[in-house]
Amino acid sequence: MTLLVPFDGSDLSEAALKRAREFATYRDEEVVVLTVVPDDESFAAERGWIEPGESYDPEAVCTAFERRVEEIDADATFRCEHPSPAAHPTATAIDNVTHTIRSVAADLGVSIIFIGSENAGRVSMPVTSVGGPLSTDANYDIHIVRRAE
Repeated sequence: MTLLVPFDGSDLSEAALKRAREFATYRDEEVVVLTVVPDDESFAAERGWIEPGESYDPEAVCTAFERRVEEIDADATFRCEHPSPAAHPTATAIDNVTHTIRSVAADLGVSIIFIGSENAGRVSMPVTSVGGPLSTDANYDIHIVRRAE
């Protein structure tokens, strides 16, 4: 089976990757790290992927995340995806990221998704988190990492 770690470079996503590795070692499973990079400059700026005024290069973001993942877990498989434009006209970048994560999880036959999120799983689900929507899918278990320590 495969463990999937959505990775956005945050401290919590790094902690999720480390916990997934610990779990993978115990269960002898593969760790796949997935970065979803929308073609949306404001999305990248909000997450600190680019500095104000810096041009947005999605491929450069993927490369930077791949290097960071390699530093954290050299045995993990890195995958970077660019979501397709939404089929629904009111879909947000978060909707597209969530859809992409679900699609990759289904393709890989993922057993557990390790999500680093302060907000996932709470009663109130903010629109900036992919954790809440992913946690409603019964096709896999969810491990939510809420502390980076």
